[in-house]
Amino acid sequence: MRRRLLATLIPLALLAALAVAPVASAYNDGRGFYGSTNENAVVNTGFLLIIFFPLFVFVMSMIQRALDKRKEARKAAQRAILGNGHWRGGW
Repeated sequence: MRRRLLATLIPLALLAALAVAPVASAYNDGRGFYGSTNENAVVNTGFLLIIFFPLFVFVMSMIQRALDKRKEARKAAQRAILGNGHWRGGW
């Protein structure tokens, strides 16, 4: 039953997408959500991308560095707690 339902819903969804596609591209004369794209908009978008990616890499690297420092501190604390087995005593 489930397979039959999927076999009918998938073609219907594709048909609906094909039926709505011309209406979506005809809205706003095909300019999209932003509006008309001129040279200034393209240049500004390029500059934003040039700024975004190095900043993104820098911020993610700083986050990873902080997490690695925490991990190393946690490992050092665990080693300090366990210490050397010869000095703990016991049987």
